[in-house]
Amino acid sequence: MRQTKSYPVAPGQPVITRSRAVWREAMRFEAGSGQRTHVIDGGSEAAPSPVETLLNAIATCSGSDVVDFLEKRRTPLTSMEIDVVATRRVEQPRRVLTLEITFTLEGTTIEPEQADRAIRLSFEKYCTVAASLAGDIVLTSVLVLNGQRGEPVKQPMFSASFRGA
Repeated sequence: MRQTKSYPVAPGQPVITRSRAVWREAMRFEAGSGQRTHVIDGGSEAAPSPVETLLNAIATCSGSDVVDFLEKRRTPLTSMEIDVVATRRVEQPRRVLTLEITFTLEGTTIEPEQADRAIRLSFEKYCTVAASLAGDIVLTSVLVLNGQRGEPVKQPMFSASFRGA
């Protein structure tokens, strides 16, 4: 859907994306690519934890798709907030079992159907982060448009049906 910066590849070849994490102190790492870095704190003290960073990644990935979709339809947002709640296993590894993602959108020309479609398409087709997660994670989205809260919608995740390499 949207264009991202990637390493150039030949047509039909996989896209290569790189990141580096450098340990700084305690459980803190500086992570990212080139000069675009941020702190991740495994102890959840000075910065988001790795799991919180994963939740931020799915929020911003799907949110970017929603922005792109609505801009292409000339129905711009005036604001958007995305809240992610994850339920995790009690035992190690405490992997994510369920996600509830609430998209709170404001925009006078946005129709609920457009916003719902943008969210659905993000999870079905476009959000790389969601597609990279285990297919057995139950994902539910909630749309709050101009203050009106919709019903939770179970979203089919791309990875649950993907059979490619």
